Amino acid sequence: MSGALEGILVVSVEQAVAAPFCTSRLADAGARIIKIERPEGDFARGYDTAAAGQSSYFVWLNRGKQSLVLDLTHDDDKNLFRRMIARADVLVQNLKPGAMARLGLSVKSLCASHPALIACSITGYGDSGPLAQRKAYDLLIQAECGLASVTGRPEGPGRVGLSVVDIATGATAHAAILEALIARGRTGKGADIRVSMFDVMAEWMTVPLLNAEAGDPPQRLGLAHPSVAPYSAFKSRDGTDVLISIQNDREWRILAAQVLGDAALGTDPRYATNVVRVRNRPAMDGIVARAFGAMATDELVARLDKAEIAFALVNNVDDLSRHPHLRRVEVGTPNGVVRYPAPGPISGAPPSSLGPVPAIGEHSAAIRAEFAT
Repeated sequence: MSGALEGILVVSVEQAVAAPFCTSRLADAGARIIKIERPEGDFARGYDTAAAGQSSYFVWLNRGKQSLVLDLTHDDDKNLFRRMIARADVLVQNLKPGAMARLGLSVKSLCASHPALIACSITGYGDSGPLAQRKAYDLLIQAECGLASVTGRPEGPGRVGLSVVDIATGATAHAAILEALIARGRTGKGADIRVSMFDVMAEWMTVPLLNAEAGDPPQRLGLAHPSVAPYSAFKSRDGTDVLISIQNDREWRILAAQVLGDAALGTDPRYATNVVRVRNRPAMDGIVARAFGAMATDELVARLDKAEIAFALVNNVDDLSRHPHLRRVEVGTPNGVVRYPAPGPISGAPPSSLGPVPAIGEHSAAIRAEFAT
């Protein structure tokens, strides 16, 4: 593929989700990604069989890459790796802290030998500290950083229903690499970037953390907002969950008059401001629930649209599959074409397809020959 990063060589010692997410975005922009795999392959290849008999994770996150099988405990493969790094623009790796150094390939030494190299290391808890050597996966970090404590319903914490920590970390690494490439274009100097999953999610937890430290710890409310009301889901007469979001008091008055059919609620002192609506949430929610429950979904949606109230249907994944706004791309895989959601950014005409997903070691022979000397 061509793109903004055409001509950029990325060598990635990667597995699972976070680092592959990062490099898949670099591949989409035209970078050449050489994915280093163990002889048994990235363990994400075995997560499931949902994508034409292959792992949905792997097919999603490894499009447009070349697969090279290396055993970095062997001197010949280690020397091949060093030759590749000598030509590379970017190194991405998400091995356990210290693993590269134990192989004699410390990121610090590689950066010292190649001052223009941009290295990005992804870890669970960083390179130092009491948990640095602890294994870290998505759900474990959701628990450790407090995210699970603010997710779910009142009766217990819950998991965010996708790999939000891995995705956030990969996106953060991707942005940092792009910034480093821009800086290198001005200075000629590379960078040694460190991104930890815990740091990324701790920063994302800023709002609940500051509220907790101010004496108002967030509560688990399911599909409701802890500090804005009404911002929750209510059932229509035919059982459809409709989530509304009232962002200010003017919108509350519009909702009261045009959807709930009771303009007086808009100025009722118990509900007139967001602060008192949150304080009186049970009573207010009951009023909204009764009004919504008296209307069929079509009527309710029509009223909300006419009043320009922000709302969404609480869809399931089958609904997403049929959603009119779902854009898809086609990706070639060893087992045939897979169609899945397109990348978010659109610049000009969006691509109808992306680079193919490699088989284990598919490009090993060609890459070994290319970097033989």
